[in-house]
Amino acid sequence: MRAVAKAVALAALAMVVVAGCKKQDEKKAEQAAPTQAQGPAKKESVVVVPDSVKGKWKAVKIAVTDKTANKESVYTVAIGSEFAIPDSNLSLKVETFLPQFTMDGTTLTSQSNEPKNPAAQIRVMEGGKEVFKGWLFSLYPTTHAFNHPKYGFTLVDFIPAS
Repeated sequence: MRAVAKAVALAALAMVVVAGCKKQDEKKAEQAAPTQAQGPAKKESVVVVPDSVKGKWKAVKIAVTDKTANKESVYTVAIGSEFAIPDSNLSLKVETFLPQFTMDGTTLTSQSNEPKNPAAQIRVMEGGKEVFKGWLFSLYPTTHAFNHPKYGFTLVDFIPAS
């Protein structure tokens, strides 16, 4: 009987010790977990259009592929304007065009006005809600491509200002 009482007492003591350790671990975890104010802030990319590029391009041509109908249509969209894609609830806006896209840290810019790595920054809206903001690269059409169940977008050409 004494052995049973001793075992029960030891088990109870072990539970108290374990519970105490868990509370200390939880406290340490709370103290170690960074709050939003303490955590590193994600730096937003900045697009810089050099003077040598500003005003030199007026539009881009974007191929819109309807994956279900296996049909591709090419639309010319002026830089800075929005275009409603026919027979859909999608629209896209061409924000910026960089003829020689390059990235330096968080700065996105163009090394020159020569179309050596053409890229267009677009926003895609579906039913009035933004569903994509990113870049289309004519040389690398699958890089950071927008994945939509029905439509695909590709930068196919760019039109200089006259």
